[in-house]
Amino acid sequence: MKNNLLSILLGGVLVAFGLGSCGYFIGQTMFNAKVAMNIAEVKGLAEQRVESDIANWQLSFSNRSKRKQDIPALYQRAEQQQQEIIAILNANGFTDDEIEIGLIEYKYYEYRDENQAVVDQDHELEGTISLETTKVRDVAKVRGEVNKLVAKGYDINNYSPTYRFTKLNEIKPEMLKAATTNARIAANEFAANAGVAVGGIRSARQGNFSITDVGEEYGDRYKIEKDVRVVTRIEFYLTE
Repeated sequence: MKNNLLSILLGGVLVAFGLGSCGYFIGQTMFNAKVAMNIAEVKGLAEQRVESDIANWQLSFSNRSKRKQDIPALYQRAEQQQQEIIAILNANGFTDDEIEIGLIEYKYYEYRDENQAVVDQDHELEGTISLETTKVRDVAKVRGEVNKLVAKGYDINNYSPTYRFTKLNEIKPEMLKAATTNARIAANEFAANAGVAVGGIRSARQGNFSITDVGEEYGDRYKIEKDVRVVTRIEFYLTE
């Protein structure tokens, strides 16, 4: 029984070694075939950290009453709040050209019981203010200033700002050059192992540029700093 078990174990080791060797020879054959074609195909990666150049931010404010006769007073209060918020934006360095003032909209809500009789109602006036600016670092500060109005009883929705990087075309040439340089470094290592030298470029395929928020795997809207990445696939000629 022990002899049989030993035979099985030895057989397993030999099979495993045979499979591993087979994989090695296949890989080596493919490697040599590529060299025989005098071509090396490699990938080059380039990454660059950038800062957003555009910030977009929106907030809304609302006033409610259960009585229809209060609508004129609600509208007057909404206009006063609107002007107060704009004054805060101006005081923090944002110009009227960067500020978009939305209409103050009237909304009516009614609530009915099982017999469809109106048992309650709300009259609401809601306004919005949007900001688009290149002063991306100043948005967080002004959001804090606006939030102080909540202590005065204002009903404000202070939405998260979004940040965009719009100057990709300005850094593309530099990044593609870096990716090509990195690809050539990889090709030189490949060629050194094969005992040949790297020549000119046979073909090049540029991958898509990707922009993501720093520290995130996907998404590019909620952080000021972002990572730009591109991968190129290049075929180099190999020479003796």
